[in-house]
Amino acid sequence: MTEAARGEDVPGWLTALAEAAVGMPVPAALQPGPGGRPAAVLILFGPGAAGPDLLLVQRGPRLRRHAGQPAFPGGAIDAADGGPVQAALREAAEEALVDPSGVQVLAVLPDLFISRSGFTVTPVLAWWRQPAPVGPGDPVEVTAVARIAVAELADPAHRLTIRFPSSGAAGPAFRVGGMLVWGFTAIVVDRLLALGGWEVPWDSSRAEDLPAEMLTAAGGQDPFPEPASCGRPDAGRPDAVG
Repeated sequence: MTEAARGEDVPGWLTALAEAAVGMPVPAALQPGPGGRPAAVLILFGPGAAGPDLLLVQRGPRLRRHAGQPAFPGGAIDAADGGPVQAALREAAEEALVDPSGVQVLAVLPDLFISRSGFTVTPVLAWWRQPAPVGPGDPVEVTAVARIAVAELADPAHRLTIRFPSSGAAGPAFRVGGMLVWGFTAIVVDRLLALGGWEVPWDSSRAEDLPAEMLTAAGGQDPFPEPASCGRPDAGRPDAVG
């Protein structure tokens, strides 16, 4: 589903990305199945000092699910939300103090299933027409909010592969803004970099094990019940789920 992407203030590159992302292939490990609890995340691109940037939050260390992980703002869809778009905007306002009136939704992406937490997540892609100061809305839920430049995410020096020792699976990761971005969020960022034409060659053999304390904090389960490899067929990149 593509929302109204017409508007003088929406960059052409983002309109093209939204159109491509609507039809992006869903990795086998993220294919939705029956019983997933509906959730939504906001993928919010904005105009930054160093070019386009992406909003990420650092989740609180005491949360029951995905504790301590960098993530897109988001959460479960409530009955009062009426759908993923409203849920994603509400969560961004609650978690990062994003003013929904300054956000233009462009596309609703294919559903993705996170097996470790049991959520079927709908990513909502949007443009930050009127960026305003942001910060943790609830310091228990979110400890930090960051706008990360797309150029920083695409920089090969900031890219690596993360291994999950108990299953032998691996996936893309990013070291940016003082954070290690891995799992579900890193997979989506990896796909968007490719679809947006920002991806540059990087050394996927530069691999590290996910620190045990991060996996324990995020839920204590390896996100891959089975070994997984070869993410995008054209990239020769390991696949993952977060």
